[in-house]
Amino acid sequence: MRHRDSDAMWLWWISVVGDLWFGVTWLLNQITKLRPRKCVPSISVLRDHLDQPDGGSDLPLLDVFINTVDPVDEPMLYTMNSILSILATDYPVEKYATYFSDDGGSLVHYEGLQLAAEFAASWVPFCRKHCVEPRAPESYFWAKMRGEYAGSAPKEFLDDHRRMRAAYEEFKARLDGLSAAIEQRSEACNRANGKDKEECANATWMADGSTQWQGTWIKPAKGHRKGHHPAILQVMLDQPSKDPELGMAASSDHPLDFSAVDARLPMLVYIAREKRPGYDHQKKAGAMNVQLRVSALLSNAPFIINFDGDHYVNNSQAFRAAICFMLDPRDGADTAFVQFPQRFDDVDPTDRYCNHNRMFFDATLLGLNGIQGPSFVGTGCMFRRVALYSADPPRWRPDDAKEAKASRYRPNMFGKSTSFINSMPAAANQERSVPSPATVGEAELADAMTCAYEDGTEWGNDVGWVYNIATEDVVTGFRLHRTGWRSTYCAMEPDAFRGTAPINLTERLYQILRWSGGSLEMFFSRFCPLLAGRRLHPMQRVAYINMTTYPVSTFFICMYYLYPVMWLFQGEFYIQRPFQTFALFVVVIIATVELIGMVEIRWAGLTLLDWVRNEQFYIIGTTGVYPMAMLHILLRSLGIKGVSFKLTAKKLTGGARERLAELYDVQWVPLLVPTVVVMAVNVAA
Repeated sequence: MRHRDSDAMWLWWISVVGDLWFGVTWLLNQITKLRPRKCVPSISVLRDHLDQPDGGSDLPLLDVFINTVDPVDEPMLYTMNSILSILATDYPVEKYATYFSDDGGSLVHYEGLQLAAEFAASWVPFCRKHCVEPRAPESYFWAKMRGEYAGSAPKEFLDDHRRMRAAYEEFKARLDGLSAAIEQRSEACNRANGKDKEECANATWMADGSTQWQGTWIKPAKGHRKGHHPAILQVMLDQPSKDPELGMAASSDHPLDFSAVDARLPMLVYIAREKRPGYDHQKKAGAMNVQLRVSALLSNAPFIINFDGDHYVNNSQAFRAAICFMLDPRDGADTAFVQFPQRFDDVDPTDRYCNHNRMFFDATLLGLNGIQGPSFVGTGCMFRRVALYSADPPRWRPDDAKEAKASRYRPNMFGKSTSFINSMPAAANQERSVPSPATVGEAELADAMTCAYEDGTEWGNDVGWVYNIATEDVVTGFRLHRTGWRSTYCAMEPDAFRGTAPINLTERLYQILRWSGGSLEMFFSRFCPLLAGRRLHPMQRVAYINMTTYPVSTFFICMYYLYPVMWLFQGEFYIQRPFQTFALFVVVIIATVELIGMVEIRWAGLTLLDWVRNEQFYIIGTTGVYPMAMLHILLRSLGIKGVSFKLTAKKLTGGARERLAELYDVQWVPLLVPTVVVMAVNVAA
């Protein structure tokens, strides 16, 4: 600060302001980690309190949402494994329902779900009989190591395992051939019907051969293409009875003996919402809001857990673990959601591109757990339904019930469905353990899935998941925290859920671009943390400021990266030697920062490699991705559309060699240009 006799004052100002920015952001980042809080669910205590001696249970009702769009970008095998793991989880079968949202309206997904429901009739009793983990068949059959046998029939296990694996291979083959079978069937039906009906020439036909598919056709036509098709709802598996139903004994047609196993399956519903030209369908957030309305009319569970199509239940106790925190007598009533960390399969052993992001999940979110709770990160999260309806948490509710209702709910806030509005009081009752029979008609269910239903309402604003921001997950979590709700971070062993991550650098960069661009959008929107009211904890506000402004650092960091270019222009600048006091100051500061980093690794239970990978990929992000995120915000501020965010594609891979080959498949994209320039400048200098 005392040496202002620089021959380039603009450079001096960038340096000073940059150091100030780095110092302040680092300090704010540390403040939010001063009270890390590790929460461990006690599932045995939950069983003691809620499981009944006769085999019944007082556990609350639960709705499970799973979303997918494209069977190519999100392979069917991953999606159906996720469904199977959910159907087989260790939760009372009559107390949860699964809602599968196919946002592409594809017949492949519809018939794939039928095949999964058919296979589940054997897979789910097998899991219960032998207590296998994990309960996604693809992960289970290819696991290298398994724990000790915990089932009830050890002598039958090897034969059952062999038969079940053969049945799974047959299921996979049928799943792989589904697209070709539908195409061949449709061509045959079109030839048979095309003579009489010209409009049938390109139709896609269902398995009965006499019914046209209402959703997207293989050869798109008016009213049957992506972005334009009617709503479809089909209950694949009905609500099971309350009493156990034992399976079939072994026979020549059915070699597996399930005569001592409960063979019931939970409710399973297929949903494809209506899409029409001229409407912004709001991608995943819009699909989940439709699931929220449909599930309220059918099962109306007080708790909801959501999954992406490539995530599966890795620990069958995960649902019970989240319920532990929701029913916690200390602060469970004020908990809006329980967030589990994201863990991934198919990542290279050294996690080269920091897919696990353990510094964020196991350090940052653990620190937030001691304040108001972690942010919502998109998948593997259990919600309290009424929190999504914009209700106040108990500690912030007015004493007068009428005043509480008037303060939050406005006319036409939820739409015109009286059945949906009438379902809201029951959704607030977390002690309700018996599902209410659905009394709504097909017309009302169809109306809840239409594009026009949300016109003039608060859906996507103050109700449900938030619209018009790329990171709708973080913004939705912020809206709940801003209302006064808290959240809980729950990490358990084995991991609750696992998914598939992009190990290709190009796909990973696009993923980081969507996150960073969405974070800046949030800061410059009405959801800016600086504008939140007093219900948001001061340290939680600081955390959200960090989460929404971190891409701004790219300007100063890139300037530092490019400073060596001065050595390429001799005589232009005079670089003075650092005086001893400053050199000592720099050494102490760097040593202190690194020491604090090591301490953080220690209490978060991380490894040095996790920290190194996080630092490495941060450098890649600040040079290649964050500048594009800044450009996106600049364009948006000028009224221009901005950068188009690409959804992350997941590829179906075979063995380890084939899987990791994608690691080295670098596809050239403009995002890599700044990084290459920085490298070239430093090498040349």
